[in-house]
Amino acid sequence: MGYPMRLLSLLLFALPLFAANYEFNRDIRPILSDKCFTCHGPDSKTKNIPLRLDREELAKADLGGGRRAIVAGNVETSELVKRITAEKASRRMPPASTGHSLSEKEIAAIKGWIAEGAKWQAHWAFIAPKRWPQPPVKNTGWVRNPVDSFILNRLEQEGLAPSAEASRETLLRRASLDLTGVPPSIDEINTFLKDKSANAYEKAVDRLLASPRYGERMAIRWLDASRYADTNGYQFDGERQMWRWRDWVIESFNRNQPYDQFVREQIAGDMLPNPTMEQRMATGFSRNHRANTEDGIIPEEYAVEYVVDRVETTSTVFLGLTLGCARCHNHKYDPFTQQEFYQFFAYFNNVPELGRAMKYGNSPPVMAAPTRPQQQQLAELEAKIAAKVKDFEKHDLKIESGAREVLQASGPLYWQPVAGLEKIKDSKNTGAVAMVDGKFGKAPKFDGTSFIEMSGAGQFDIEDRYTLSGWVYSYAVPNGALFTRMADAERGKGYGVYANKGKVHVHITSNYADDALRLETAAVLQPQRWHHVAVTYSGSRMAEGVTVYVDGKVQEKKVLLDTLYRPFRNAGAIYKEPFRIAGGWGKGNHFRGLIDDVRIYGRALRDEEVEAMAMPVVAGTKQARWYYLDNAAPTELKQAWEELTALSLEREKLERSFPTVMVMAESPVRKQTHLLLRGAYDKPGAVVQPGVPAILPPLPDGVSNNRLGLAEWMVSPSNPLVARVAMNRFWQMYFGTGIVKTTEDFGQQGEWPAHPELLDWMASEFVRSGWDVKAMQKLIVTSATYRQSSKATLELVARDPENRLLARGPRFRLPAEMVRDQALAAGGLLKEKLGGPSVKPYQPEGLWKELIMQDMDYVQANGEDLYRRSLYTFWKRTVAPPMMVTFDAANREACVVRENRTNTPLQALNLMNDVTFLEAARMAGQRMILEGGPNAGSRLEFGFRLILGRVPKPPEMEVVRNSLLWHLDYFASGDGKAAAYAQQGQTAPAAKVDAKELAAYTAVASMLFNLDEAVTKE
Repeated sequence: MGYPMRLLSLLLFALPLFAANYEFNRDIRPILSDKCFTCHGPDSKTKNIPLRLDREELAKADLGGGRRAIVAGNVETSELVKRITAEKASRRMPPASTGHSLSEKEIAAIKGWIAEGAKWQAHWAFIAPKRWPQPPVKNTGWVRNPVDSFILNRLEQEGLAPSAEASRETLLRRASLDLTGVPPSIDEINTFLKDKSANAYEKAVDRLLASPRYGERMAIRWLDASRYADTNGYQFDGERQMWRWRDWVIESFNRNQPYDQFVREQIAGDMLPNPTMEQRMATGFSRNHRANTEDGIIPEEYAVEYVVDRVETTSTVFLGLTLGCARCHNHKYDPFTQQEFYQFFAYFNNVPELGRAMKYGNSPPVMAAPTRPQQQQLAELEAKIAAKVKDFEKHDLKIESGAREVLQASGPLYWQPVAGLEKIKDSKNTGAVAMVDGKFGKAPKFDGTSFIEMSGAGQFDIEDRYTLSGWVYSYAVPNGALFTRMADAERGKGYGVYANKGKVHVHITSNYADDALRLETAAVLQPQRWHHVAVTYSGSRMAEGVTVYVDGKVQEKKVLLDTLYRPFRNAGAIYKEPFRIAGGWGKGNHFRGLIDDVRIYGRALRDEEVEAMAMPVVAGTKQARWYYLDNAAPTELKQAWEELTALSLEREKLERSFPTVMVMAESPVRKQTHLLLRGAYDKPGAVVQPGVPAILPPLPDGVSNNRLGLAEWMVSPSNPLVARVAMNRFWQMYFGTGIVKTTEDFGQQGEWPAHPELLDWMASEFVRSGWDVKAMQKLIVTSATYRQSSKATLELVARDPENRLLARGPRFRLPAEMVRDQALAAGGLLKEKLGGPSVKPYQPEGLWKELIMQDMDYVQANGEDLYRRSLYTFWKRTVAPPMMVTFDAANREACVVRENRTNTPLQALNLMNDVTFLEAARMAGQRMILEGGPNAGSRLEFGFRLILGRVPKPPEMEVVRNSLLWHLDYFASGDGKAAAYAQQGQTAPAAKVDAKELAAYTAVASMLFNLDEAVTKE
């Protein structure tokens, strides 16, 4: 229901008792929204209240008998004033039952505004940004770029002056943390201090923006906004794989992708003309939501929840709106109807996804997302295969001729029946039947642990994977075969599993003749006995994730090509809903079959019999070619075939190693979207079509009314919100608070901008620059506003406690990931590998076992993975990384665009006791000894600069020197305390360093890590 109204600091933004030039958006709308709109706002119809105060024509309308709530210029006859000043509590507005009341200042503001003519304004955020001219200032010498003109103009109006520029060391540390997320090295500090040129700081900023670390720093906040995690959430919280989408985000920021394209690709990259792999992968933004895998859920309910999450995230991240508040009824505060919510919902409701997600791995739609090295490997293999195919084509006529001869001589070989047997009978739910020693035998009950067997009556039902499970009998005769057949009656797709020459063969086919895959186990079965066979499929492509189990064990296998010239990776492109029997998506995520589908035949079946059974592809030209090439071809041709097959198998192995990403896709037939009564999934109301809120501009001319059209609408010049919202979050990143403090809410419950003209100017500049993200970062961090000292005088704290006027530089506690990363950097432990899978650094032992449902524990990483940037930390939603949570990291359950900051004793305890920080302190202490010079003074100064980025002052040096002396004395006893203290973590201390001395310097480094200055951006 929106957010409670937060009034600005008393002196700056409090409403005066007597003033002129009241502004509706700034002074009046926040009062009405906070205190009146619950009853008299957009959803007033729900309470049968005729008066609405959110629209001018209704607020000033005749209420009957000549009465009007607001009479411009006439305070005495305005019913609104009469009711908010009524002496009787029963008549006074707002009613006491609402828990709201108006202060004297608020009442005075409403009276003053009416007296001045009650001039109305549309809500500021829904009006296109204006490119305001730079306002005049007196102290022109302070201004470095247009940002400063807007800030200084306001300061001068308030009778304040800006602070002096921060020291060069402080400035470099601030910019390094803000632009790369890690502090500067001592070498970088020294280089900067030696550079006396006028543009030395600008050169340093350019270097930081060009660093690969920049993309990582920018990505961390985007992951919070997009609720990125490595698990599904909810109770079971199984793993998923989305890190390639994270790689895409990092790469996008590093290559400075224009923001409009960054937005467009994340919303609808899959719908762009001829989308690239990266553009499709970008749509993972909309699939990062939680996904429920529990057995007892109603899939349709959660299918709705996922779309609702996409609506809420998209509207918050890109529009700064609380559109989700209109799910069950019209928005209480903003001009959004429930119907408009479901119109927006319709854009994201056409995805063929499962309401009940896969317990492990990614839920469709899914795409393979090879890394750049993998793409290079694939391209090299493709070239080799293409060359081999070209060489192979000259044998085509010989193959066809040879294949025909083999067929004419031998009949249909690949489904060759058991010699000497006639068709016996169907199993009729009694188990598969075979003739053994002249008697009928029944397939045994499988007692393995891998899969449910098909023997006995009824159906089997295996979660999360499409599975065929059955029995084959291994005959002694060379070409005997028993096969199990499972077919999708609706589409003619199916499996065939049979034993031939003592090996298990698997066919996966469709009703398209060229759409087939054959797998052959390498191991020969023990003859004259039953073997339990299970075939599982998971993934987005037919060939991906196919595994054959025989008697509960995975079999090595070779894969024969679906066609000679269309290799393995393209098999099954037709499969949109692989191996389903009835129900469709969202109606039971299982493959089902009966024992009747297991049959034995004692003779070759006629083609019409096969066709009537919807049996997999039989002994046609393709199978004949396979058999001929495997068994009867000349040596040269057979060798060429084997070489081509080997290359294709190598490609298959590579492709099976590709990571995957959940992405957006459009269902072939558009789903209907209904307005859901009270937001309930099972109470559909009227059908709605996709559409955007009426208060905002319509879709641009010429775009389709679909998700791609929505993306184009987002970044169109007429949209008043997207550029504003983005620039406000950039500003928040640097100054701790956005120009609009309520970053998540630009609606009527949001806060009035502290500098509205500056926000509009930056938004228009952002668009004018071609949506150049790096240019806007540089604009902010090179401004005189950003470069100020953060020292807070008593006067400034009294006048502007939240630093909204920016008469001083930013000062606030570092985000969680920076607290950890700077410690690793100071200790020389930070590993700079860019991108890749998530890693599991140190974590308290047994935490997962204590808190999660699965019978599994946290498996800590080793080696370099322990020291990767916090951006890459494995994020389990139900047990988020404890150090990160202690320092207020977002929990990634839902979209978060405004950081929370607390100060608790747990943070200090973490810094002093967590193995991460103890190990980093030891390594920093070791660096003091080995790199800091020959004596304690130079070493302590080195450590101070290493951790705090500046030279210590004499009183500070005295404190750290005394600490070192105390700890040298403490660890001198030789009772093992030094060794125990300095052995934390996986990285061993240098052998040449004395353990007692190392322990003492470790304690000093730990103290420095715990200083307020170390964990604060000054």
